[in-house]
Amino acid sequence: MDSIADFIHHHQYMIYLICVPVLGISAQWLAWRLRLPSILLLLGFGILLGQAITPTNVIENLPRIDNLKTQIDINPEPEVGNLMPNVRDDNPLLKSKGASQLPEGAIDVNALLLPLISFCVAIILFEGGLTLRFSELKEAGSATIRLCTIGAVVTWVLSTIAVYVVAGFKNWELSALVGAFMVVTGPTVVIPLLRHIHPSKKMGSIAKWEGIIIDPIGAVLAVLVFEFIRNYDQGGSLWGVILSLLVTIVTGLVIAFCSSKLLLLFTRKYWIPDYLHGVVFLAVALGTFGISNLIQEESGLLTVTVLGILLVNQKEVSIHHIIEFKEHLGVFLISSLFIVLGSNFDLTQIPEVGWQGLGFLAVMIIIVRPASVFLSTIKSDLTLKEKIFLSFLAPRGIVAAAVASVFALELADVNVMDQALVDKIVPLTFILIVGTVAVYGLGAAPLARLLGLSETNPQGILFAGADKWSRDLAVALQQTGHNVLLLDTSFNNWSQCRMVGLPAECASVLSDYVQEELDLSGIGRVMAVTPNDEVNALTMQEFSSIFGRQNIYRMPPWDYKRGRRSSEGGHAAGRWICHPQVTHNLMRQQVRDGGTFKVTRISDEFTYEQFVERNGVNCILFFTVDTNNNLHINTVENPLKVKSGDTIVTFMPASELGFDPNIIEEQS
Repeated sequence: MDSIADFIHHHQYMIYLICVPVLGISAQWLAWRLRLPSILLLLGFGILLGQAITPTNVIENLPRIDNLKTQIDINPEPEVGNLMPNVRDDNPLLKSKGASQLPEGAIDVNALLLPLISFCVAIILFEGGLTLRFSELKEAGSATIRLCTIGAVVTWVLSTIAVYVVAGFKNWELSALVGAFMVVTGPTVVIPLLRHIHPSKKMGSIAKWEGIIIDPIGAVLAVLVFEFIRNYDQGGSLWGVILSLLVTIVTGLVIAFCSSKLLLLFTRKYWIPDYLHGVVFLAVALGTFGISNLIQEESGLLTVTVLGILLVNQKEVSIHHIIEFKEHLGVFLISSLFIVLGSNFDLTQIPEVGWQGLGFLAVMIIIVRPASVFLSTIKSDLTLKEKIFLSFLAPRGIVAAAVASVFALELADVNVMDQALVDKIVPLTFILIVGTVAVYGLGAAPLARLLGLSETNPQGILFAGADKWSRDLAVALQQTGHNVLLLDTSFNNWSQCRMVGLPAECASVLSDYVQEELDLSGIGRVMAVTPNDEVNALTMQEFSSIFGRQNIYRMPPWDYKRGRRSSEGGHAAGRWICHPQVTHNLMRQQVRDGGTFKVTRISDEFTYEQFVERNGVNCILFFTVDTNNNLHINTVENPLKVKSGDTIVTFMPASELGFDPNIIEEQS
């Protein structure tokens, strides 16, 4: 055991670097499996890691120059001594910010962690800016704009009062700063909750866009409040403080504008190869963050936020692939950052906050959020039920925790601040995050169902493709009581859907409109049934982020037997419906010849075997609906077993198929 402990001690740095991304991605995967907000598991895994290894332990055990000097003095070697002739105990390079109060040879952990956390926060805010499209604010509606303006001010004021009175901070400047980053909710927490709640389109849209818009607003507000505090600490006059705030704003806007124009110029002139677009945009974002902070302290967060907003709202070049890159990077960084923050969190700080923290949490949930919603939506078109639902949907998440951690480290050098109060910022924020996510995560779904504003179990199907046979299939599925929605680029197919009473949209499944604006209420699955195998494969990739790959189905490709010579890769094969030989061409021909779909109830008196015997072995099973009205789709990988009480949707061919659809041979 001693040898293992020694090994861990001597390799803490490498072990920690391995654990951070592994635990981060593991938490994300487990959150997906358990349908929980990922931030809870990220913080939990981080805190568990911190019980064994913390960033402080890792940094404190790193080799230090003063230790090397001591070794040189004890074992002088000319070769080594010549390499380090100027090493002195008073070398200013060895002393980080605030190090004058540290023991000789000690490392200022905060000074090392702050730049790393700040860069991660910068990337997160850059990603947040890239989600804020002005053209899509119409979908958000006036209610969202009110919540992000009037509501944000109300939340800030009331949160500031709550921090001062309830949390016991007794410092208005610090209370105002904490209240500023209590404003944010964040899409990284809201959207997973919405997927769990399945609210109506209107409620889902308002909650989603509030989370997207309020993130940069809260971060910028926190930056401005901090600038005020810092200048106040330095004895600046009121006009000096205002001037500093204006300089911060102008610096952020100017650098962001110039950087965006430079990036767009290089991209438009094809001076950057496609494979470098993602990393170049990221490098520019981090570069502007650093330059802004060098020109005007704490302006970097504003700069990267505005940079993201400018890039996503321009029309000169397409940055869709950049957005995909930042999404993947964002997941990795968010995961790693919160494992680090969680591992650096001292559990002994929780009792210091104590009942005041729980009281603050209660006030934020019961008073602050409802007051913000009801005051900001006066004379809006929201109903009372909708206002009540929004009043109990404001989980705090990534940005709140990250910004709180950054400014808690920054405030260590502000002399006017009581360090005991500064030390309470992070635990108070963590209590709010965990508490709001837990309360809203557990209570929002039942509340939405009680108010009649949610889809309890969306099992409807979005059909990508609206040919004659898929329209007939959708009509049969409607008879079982399940929602359907059909998409097709053909105006004729769309009009035929409308004529038979099928909800349909004339749009490409690959368009931004479909993913971001389409009403998917009651829809939980996608079936790609177009005549183009490549479009079917792309449909699966596009919708996997919305519904999950397990809920994406498609027609088998026409050349499924060709193996490696197939027209598409194995990653795009997806979940095939019915049988490998039940292709789009087969179904189209059979329907043209007179084949029909049939909805039948199976019972003890009329078994599925009797049904097959009566209708022939060629009948193709598509769906079953069990006694709880749960829809099941017949797939090649998992053929359905029909039970008594099931309602089945089958296809009756007009002619012999040439194969038994109930027998699936092993694919080559």
